[in-house]
Amino acid sequence: MEGYKFLICIIFPILFLIPIKLLLLSKRRFKKLPPCPPSFPIIGNLHQLKQPLPIHRYFHNLSKKYGPIFTLKFGSQLVAVVSSASIAEECFNKNDIIFANRVTSVKTKYLGFNNTNIFNSSYGDHWRNLRRISSLEILSTNRINSFSGIRKDETMRLILKLSENSHKGFKKVELRPLLLEHAFNTIMRMVCGKRFYGDESDGTTADEAKKFRDIMDEIQKFSLGSRLGDFVPLFMFLDFSYRKKLKMVGEKMDALFQGLVDDHRKNKKENRNTMIDHLLSLQESQPDDYSDKIIKGLIMALIVAGTETSSITLEWAMSNLLNHPEIMEKAKIELNNQIGQECLIEEAEAIKLQYLQNIISETMRLHPPATMLVPHLSSEDCIVGGFDVPRNTMLMVNAWAIHRDPDLWADPTSFKPERFENGQQADVRGFLPFGMGRRACPGSGLGLRTMSLTLGSLIQCFDWKKIGKEEINMVEGHGTLVPMAIPLEVQCKTRSIINKIFT
Repeated sequence: MEGYKFLICIIFPILFLIPIKLLLLSKRRFKKLPPCPPSFPIIGNLHQLKQPLPIHRYFHNLSKKYGPIFTLKFGSQLVAVVSSASIAEECFNKNDIIFANRVTSVKTKYLGFNNTNIFNSSYGDHWRNLRRISSLEILSTNRINSFSGIRKDETMRLILKLSENSHKGFKKVELRPLLLEHAFNTIMRMVCGKRFYGDESDGTTADEAKKFRDIMDEIQKFSLGSRLGDFVPLFMFLDFSYRKKLKMVGEKMDALFQGLVDDHRKNKKENRNTMIDHLLSLQESQPDDYSDKIIKGLIMALIVAGTETSSITLEWAMSNLLNHPEIMEKAKIELNNQIGQECLIEEAEAIKLQYLQNIISETMRLHPPATMLVPHLSSEDCIVGGFDVPRNTMLMVNAWAIHRDPDLWADPTSFKPERFENGQQADVRGFLPFGMGRRACPGSGLGLRTMSLTLGSLIQCFDWKKIGKEEINMVEGHGTLVPMAIPLEVQCKTRSIINKIFT
C-alpha cells in the first residue's frame, strides 16, 4: 500500500505539470512551422509508428501528403522529417553547425558510454577530439592500408568456406551468417587481433567467443526501434524492468571492452598491429585525449558502423546481381579482363574497377543499410525549406526516399549500375548512404574497401545461380538497419581460380 501511495505522489504531479508545460511551449510563436499530421496529447504521433510498413516507407507516404519537410511529435519531442535532397543539403551545408548535435536517451546513455562516444556525443571540443582521433589515428589511409592483410585473409577464409563441396557442382548456401561472420571477424582483428565468429576463433577461447557473441546479440535487440519511454519520460520512469535490463547490458559491454583494453595493456607485444595497441601507445603521452572510456567508445563505434552495415549491403548486392544475371556477367567480364583467373583480386585493384564500384553504389542507393540517417538535434532556431524549425528539434533524413526521388534519378526503382558511370560517389547529388555534413560517417573509406574486395572476390571465384526460377524476394525487414526480410539462399560453384589460390 505504501508503494502505491509513493507512485500516486509522484505520478499525479507529473501528469498535472505536463499539460502546463505543453501549454507554455505552445505559446512560443513561430511564423511558419512545417506541416504536421494530427496527433494525440502526451504521446503525439508515436502511435502512428506501429505500422506494417518499415518506417522509411511510412515517412515517404507522409511526405507525399505533407511535403518534403514535415513535423511529427514523439511525445514532447518535435521531429522534422526531410525527404528532399535540396532540403537535406540546406540542413547540412547552410545549417550544419546548428544540426551538429545528436539526440540522447537512456538507451544512448547505457550503450553509448554515457553519450561520450562519437555517435552520441554533443557537438563541441570532446566530439572534435573524437573526430580527430578517428580521422588521423584509426581511419586514415595509412592506418587502413596497414590492415589490408587482415581483410585479405578474412576474405580468403570466406572463399574457402564457400568452396567446400562446391567443386563438382552447385551447392546451396545461406549467405547472411557467412557475411556477418566475415564482417565481425575483420573488424575485431583490426581492433584487437582476435576472431570471435566461426568454427575457428583464433586468439580466443570458446567461452570468450561465446560471451562476446551473446553480448553483441543483446545490444542488437536493444537497438531495434524506439520505445515510448524514449520520448515520454513518465513511461520510462514506470518501465523499471527495461531500464534495469538496459543498464545490465551496458555494464556487460563495458566490462567486455575494458577486458580487451586491459589485456592489451598487460600483454604488450612489439610490432603488434591492432587499433587498441596503437591507441594505448598514444595514451601514454596524452592520457586525457585517449582515456579508456574514449578507447572503448571508439571500439563500439567501429563495431556498430563496420559490421552489419557491410554485410547487409553485400547481401543486397548479391540479391540484385542474381535477379539481373546480365549485370553479374558484365561484372565478371570486367574482372576477367582486368584481373584474370590466375590470382585473387587485391583490394587496391578492387576499388579501381569502375563497374564493380558502380554496382556497390547502386546497391547503396536502392538499399542504404541505414534508410533513415542517424538523427540530429538543432541547437538553435533556424529556417529550413522556408519553414521555421525550433531549437531542440530532432532532424530525421529519409535517405531511402531521396535515393528514389524521380526528380534526381531516372527510373529510380530499377537496379542500374550504369547510372554512376559519369561521376564519383561523393559528387553525385542526392546520394548520401554515409550521411552528410560534419557528422557524416568517417569510416566510408574502410567500408568501401571491405565491400569492394569481398564482392569482387565472390564474383571472381564462383558461379552463382538462384535456387529456383523465381526472382529473389527483395522485401525489406524492419529495424534501425534494414536487411532483407528473407535471408538470401543461393547456389554457388567454384571457378578455376580456386585451384590456383589454394594450392
